[in-house]
Amino acid sequence: MSRPTGEAFRALFDPKGVIVAGASTHPGKFGFVSLHNILASGYQGRVFATNREGSSVLGVQSVASVEELPDGAADLVFVCTPAAANLDLLRACAAKGVRAAFVTSAGYGEAGPDGRAAQDELVALCDELGILLAGPNGQGVVSTPSKLCAQIVAPFPPAGHIGVASQSGNFVSSFLNYAVQTGIGISRAVSAGNAAAVGIADFLDFYADDPETSVGLAYVEGLEHGRAFFEQARLAAARKPLVLVKGGATSGGQRAAASHTGSLATDDRVFDGACRQAGVTRAATVEEAFEAAATFATQPLPKGPRVVVMTTAGGWGVVTADAITRSELELTTLPDDLLAAIDEKLPPRWSRNNPVDLAGSETRDTIPEVLALIASHPDVDAVIQLGLGIQANQARMLREGPFYPDHGLDRIVAYHERQDARFAQAAADVSDATGKPILLATELAVADPSNAGPAAVRASGRLCYASANRAVTALEHAWRYARHRQRRE
Repeated sequence: MSRPTGEAFRALFDPKGVIVAGASTHPGKFGFVSLHNILASGYQGRVFATNREGSSVLGVQSVASVEELPDGAADLVFVCTPAAANLDLLRACAAKGVRAAFVTSAGYGEAGPDGRAAQDELVALCDELGILLAGPNGQGVVSTPSKLCAQIVAPFPPAGHIGVASQSGNFVSSFLNYAVQTGIGISRAVSAGNAAAVGIADFLDFYADDPETSVGLAYVEGLEHGRAFFEQARLAAARKPLVLVKGGATSGGQRAAASHTGSLATDDRVFDGACRQAGVTRAATVEEAFEAAATFATQPLPKGPRVVVMTTAGGWGVVTADAITRSELELTTLPDDLLAAIDEKLPPRWSRNNPVDLAGSETRDTIPEVLALIASHPDVDAVIQLGLGIQANQARMLREGPFYPDHGLDRIVAYHERQDARFAQAAADVSDATGKPILLATELAVADPSNAGPAAVRASGRLCYASANRAVTALEHAWRYARHRQRRE
C-alpha cells in the first residue's frame, strides 16, 4: 500500500468539489444529514449527490450514477452507500477525477472475518485507483479553512489551529464540542474509523506540515503497527506538538476497543514510555487532552519550569501551590528585586511570597501592572492568574437584584464588568509582549461563561481554564514538550 501524498490529503480536506454518494430524502439517514451539514456549513465548492431515484435533496438535484457527473468537478466522495456497492462506486469516482474518499459504511474490519476480507479488498482497490481512503466505519471530515463539514453528526466548530484525528467518531464530536464551548477552534478533524488505509499517524504527519494547524490532537484505541506509529509520531512531534489520549488502558477497555473499531489495544506501560521517548504529550482524559492542545495552540511555550501564581484571594493560591509542587513545574521563589518592585504597587499586607496574594488590595490598575512586573522578570517562565471574574460576578447579582439600575448601580455594574474584561485582555497583551505563557483559571469559565472575565479571555483567543489544577496540568504538558524540544536541539 502506498503512502498518501500531500495532494491526496488536500483532496480530502480542501476539495474543489464533493460528491455525496447515497444521498437520501429521509432526514434521519446519513445520506441526508451529511449533505445537509456540507451545505449548512457554508462550503463554497461544488456539491453533487447520487441516489437511485435521482431525486432532489435539499435543492441539490441528484443523479442515479456517478457516470452522469461532469469530469474533474469533484475530488472528494463522501460514501453513505452499503458496503456491497462501494467497489463499483469508487471505480466510477476515480474515472471522474476523485482522489479522496471518506467511507461511513460499516460492515468491514469491525465485523469479523468476512468484514476484514471486504476491507482488504477495499484498501487494495483504492490503492490501485490512487484514491486516499479515510475510514471505513467513520463519522466524517471537517476542515474549517474550506468551511467543510462532511460528517454525519454536528457540530461544525469555530475556526482555529487544532488538528483532530480519532479512531472514534464520538471523540471527534467531543473535541468539536469543546471547541464550541471554549472558542478554541479547529483547523481539521477526521474520524479515522477502522483506519484501514490511512491511520492516525498519517493524519498527524499531515498536520505537522499543514500551515493551518499548530498542534495535532488524537484519540487512539489500538495500534496494529506500534513501532511504525511512534516513528511517524516522533518525526511529527519534532515539527509541532502532538497530544494523544488513549482508550483501552485497562483489560475492560481493551475488550471494548476490539468490538468498537476492531483495534487490539497495546500494553499501556509500553505506550506511555513510547510517548515520552517520541516527545508526544499523553493526556489522561479527553478534557485534559483538549486543554493541552488548546494551550499549545494559543500560548507560547515556557522556556523553563519556574511559575509564579498571582491571586486575588489566598485559598486559591494555596491549592495552586500544592498542584505546582506535585508537578514537574517549580513554584519559584520571588527574587528580591521583584519583591521590591511589587512592594511599590501593593500595601504591606500582601503575601510577599509566591503565590502573590494581592489580599484584596487591588486598585484600578494594580492587576495589569503587577502582572506585567512578574511576567517581565527574567527569573519567571510562566504565570497562573487566579480570581478573574469576581467583580463581574458581583455585577451580575447587582444587575439581577431589585434595585438595579438605581442607586448608582448601573455605573458600578458597567465598571466591574469593564474591569474584568480589561484584566483578561491585559493577560493576553502581557503574554504577547513577554513571549511567556499566562494562564487564567476560574470556575466561572463553566459556571457562568457569560461573565465578562471568561468571555474576554475567549475573545482574546485563549482558553479560560475551569480550575487552577487544570491550568497547572496544561502548563506541565507544555513544559514537558518544551524541555523535550530543548534537549533535542
